[in-house]
Amino acid sequence: MSDQLRLSADIGGTFTDVSVFDEATGKLKFGKALSTPQRLVEGINNGVAKTETDYKNVGLFLHGSTIAINTILERKGAKTALIITKGFRDIYEIGRINRPDSYNLFFQKHEPLVERALRFEINERVLADGEVEKPLDDNEVAALSDKLKDLGMEAVAILFLHCYRNNDHEKRAKALIEKRHPGFFVSASHELSQEYREFERCSTVVANAYIGPKVDRYIGEIDEHLRKSGFKGSFLIVQSTGGLYAAEQARTYCIRMLESGPAAGVIGTRTLCQTLGLKNAIAFDMGGTTAKAGVIHDGEPLTTGSALLGGYEKALPVQIAMMDIFEVGTGGGSLARVEEGMLRVGPQSAGASPGPACYGLGGTQPTITDVNLVLGRLGADRFLGGEMKLDVEAAKKALKVHVGDKLGMDTTTAADGILRIAATAMSYAVKGVTTERGLDVGDYVLVAYGGAGPLHAVEVARELGMRKVIIPTAPGVFSAYGMLFSDLRYDYVRTWFTRLDEASFEKIEGVYKELEGEGREAIAATAVKPDQIETKRAVDMRYVGQEHAVTVDVPMEVFQKQDRAAMKKHFDAQHEQRYGTCAPEERAEIVSLRTAVSGIMRKPPQEKIAAGGPEPVKEAFTGKRPVYYDGVGFTDTPTYARAHLVAGNKITGPALIEEHASTTVLSPGDLLTVNAYGHLEIAVAGRK
Repeated sequence: MSDQLRLSADIGGTFTDVSVFDEATGKLKFGKALSTPQRLVEGINNGVAKTETDYKNVGLFLHGSTIAINTILERKGAKTALIITKGFRDIYEIGRINRPDSYNLFFQKHEPLVERALRFEINERVLADGEVEKPLDDNEVAALSDKLKDLGMEAVAILFLHCYRNNDHEKRAKALIEKRHPGFFVSASHELSQEYREFERCSTVVANAYIGPKVDRYIGEIDEHLRKSGFKGSFLIVQSTGGLYAAEQARTYCIRMLESGPAAGVIGTRTLCQTLGLKNAIAFDMGGTTAKAGVIHDGEPLTTGSALLGGYEKALPVQIAMMDIFEVGTGGGSLARVEEGMLRVGPQSAGASPGPACYGLGGTQPTITDVNLVLGRLGADRFLGGEMKLDVEAAKKALKVHVGDKLGMDTTTAADGILRIAATAMSYAVKGVTTERGLDVGDYVLVAYGGAGPLHAVEVARELGMRKVIIPTAPGVFSAYGMLFSDLRYDYVRTWFTRLDEASFEKIEGVYKELEGEGREAIAATAVKPDQIETKRAVDMRYVGQEHAVTVDVPMEVFQKQDRAAMKKHFDAQHEQRYGTCAPEERAEIVSLRTAVSGIMRKPPQEKIAAGGPEPVKEAFTGKRPVYYDGVGFTDTPTYARAHLVAGNKITGPALIEEHASTTVLSPGDLLTVNAYGHLEIAVAGRK
């Protein structure tokens, strides 16, 4: 039995979601509980308890968390020092001199995680071809490490120039510091990135060191708790790519789990697309704190080799493989307030504690959840399947005092305004991964999940001009569910400059074989035995004379046939999609070689549900209540229990479809059809 239960847990800012898959029976169970910020493992325990599962019977525990990204955004990391090559102390602060808005008088540069006084130079130098110009002095490193100890440092980041060509100096410095001061969390840049661009690698290694002690303690606490509870299986963490890696590796390479929760939702969306035969979809996840969007394009999630944390204007870059996800601070717990006479929503959140006013846990500020309750979109006695009663009067009072009275409007109008602002803000997340990437949002289906996603999906789709929305089964715990479809995955990249027409495919193959060998060894080092190993390759390319490159997925047969022309065509097509132009006659060059090595694991089955006619059965109808719709006002709206809907049922809006952890809102004119797998397909009506 112990090898057959697979348990996944996704800790969000407001709720912790749990799903359990029994490989023997194919059955799935779900649990949802409030997150417990003071001791996050308690939220996991509460969710697991709702699934009536014992840790002793679990063979595989999968986990996704926002702790890494939140530690950076909230600036609550360790006291960190940066050790860098002499003469380059300030590259971390100078950055790329990006100024996205030339006429913005209030523009602010990024704020480094390590202040200048804690950046220290070492007199060593490796050249761009890997040759050592100035050897590393071990005594100099030892003396500096003692100084860092005296300064009370907790973490140390090491960045030496051109270590992607020759990492000997970084390896030696790290080993020496760890031996001399075992209490330090030491991170060397070559362990995280084998690419050129010193600023980006510097920012990445500093971020890893900055969050390292906190993430290390966090994973260690969960692991200890699991073992004490009788868990004897494998503990895996979801990476930002949606792949899995061992918890022990996550404690060292923490930066790879920045977007672990959201990435799992995109993996779940890919599975849904494969089941339904969809090529293009937007994975839209709205939880209690944020709304996030990712893209499935031609059947595969879009990934990136780098990202900016905190928004483009004042962001810190990280140079790692990750899902291409755009996030906005708008969730069910986002606070609505009036500032300088204007209504604002988010990014501040009530979180799980004290939570929205209607939770009755001490919150007094109005949130989007309070708005949904006041407008009738949520049932006060049906939240979380009736487990949690909501206080309508507390929600009305919060809206009246903090918004309505200040703007001179009634509570309903104030609530409607908050919803409209929220829908617009969430549409930015979708545009961030489509329009800004050269993709036409009209070509995509919106797959909406998260506790609050189905509540707002139709409004967001209508705002964007999208015509179809899909609400998957168990949307409230969909990211935890998505983890069950993740595979072991290790991503590698190596900078390798060469003109395409001069490139030696024999040498290219040698680099890939070396990288893929590392991936196979990493998978073999885990306790999990995957069904098979799969590799995918990509190449960073640019036109000769360009500065920046684009990542191009290249099929294996191109390498097998040594087909330069085919590689160039793939690059031209990718460049045109991204920038609206390409130059087939221009020469191109390779910048970096990338590979992803995956250990494919068994997935839960996609089972069809019972079928019926267009009319839902009587048991599905659960009554009516007044619900407010923009431009219509309060309308008596029928409510349905999703558990009693069967394939073929059709429902025309206005209507509410309720389930344990979520509610789907249909506006007047929207048409819902339950498909063969139980997913809700909604044809979105146009604006009246």
